[in-house]
Amino acid sequence: MMADLRRPELASAPLSRSLTRPVHVGGVTVGGGAPVVVQSMCNTATSDADASLAQIETLMQAGCELIRLAVPHASALDGFAEVCRRSPLPVIADIHFDHRLAISAIEAGASAVRINPGNVGGWDRVDAVVDAARDAGVPLRIGVNAGSLDPALAARDDLSLEDKMVASAVSYVSHIHGRGFEDLVLSAKAHDVPTMVAVNRRLSTELPEVPLHLGVTEAGTPRQGTIKSSCGLGILLAEGIGDTIRVSLTAPPEDELPVAWGILQALGIRRRGPEIVSCPTCGRTEVDLVGLADQVTERLAGITAPISVAVMGCVVNGPGEAKDADLGVACGHGQGLLFANGEVVRKVPEEAIVDELMAEVARRYPEA
Repeated sequence: MMADLRRPELASAPLSRSLTRPVHVGGVTVGGGAPVVVQSMCNTATSDADASLAQIETLMQAGCELIRLAVPHASALDGFAEVCRRSPLPVIADIHFDHRLAISAIEAGASAVRINPGNVGGWDRVDAVVDAARDAGVPLRIGVNAGSLDPALAARDDLSLEDKMVASAVSYVSHIHGRGFEDLVLSAKAHDVPTMVAVNRRLSTELPEVPLHLGVTEAGTPRQGTIKSSCGLGILLAEGIGDTIRVSLTAPPEDELPVAWGILQALGIRRRGPEIVSCPTCGRTEVDLVGLADQVTERLAGITAPISVAVMGCVVNGPGEAKDADLGVACGHGQGLLFANGEVVRKVPEEAIVDELMAEVARRYPEA
């Protein structure tokens, strides 16, 4: 049965982000009302420090704030340590199966470590990682994935997948809190959007003090992954749930960042880079609006300032419909009206629209 996404009572609920405990991952704060943090994961061989560092630089330029690297075996530890020493972003070690790798990653300089207690081989091994993290002052991210639950819990027929994931997460957090360790971030991911949403809603209620990392795992290729991530993350973030996010795409990791920031920007949570406001065209359109919008988008690609630029197809409703945009153009027959905050600035011929609009952006927003 599909989980019910309707939660009208949340309209008056307190924002969960304001209730979570702040966790410091290097110089980045997750939770405690801090801005929602955007992260990604390298797909380079961790043993190749130079390749990993080059990718981290690319991801940082695209808006990544935390970076995760897999440490699949001991031979990757030297490269991981080198990345930790030179990375401009805090580095999170991603560990599965071997708890000793988690301890070694902490010793190598990890800013945080991600483990799934269900696959490291028992509480004694989890406890060893917790003790090492406490001694080093390094936070842990506890990961619960629909596809890698503790075998005993996964085998139970009396529980739904949602129930299993929630029970697993609560059990892990309760055990680790019981050892006096509270520098935790929790993630509970599934490829099914309604399940992921339902699980994180419950966790935000049952563990309101624990910061949540949101993501739809195995979301798919760029088109499907963007849709699923936008739905799942968007629902939760709009309800005040979630302190850090990753958009997982079967694509180069730098493709994840525009989607993540786009979700945050569309919800009014954080802004990075321009927002293009453009209409879908209609029978009144008398210019190549799609081409104009594409050109403007391309010309604004290198700008990180949070400005809004409208490209509208007609002079009838253009300025009014985009009145909140910082700058824009409303097109007519062979010409366009440049406007700022809904007020007309001047008329320009069609062939000069993009250049004139970009010149206006540069003049009014030189810092962009």
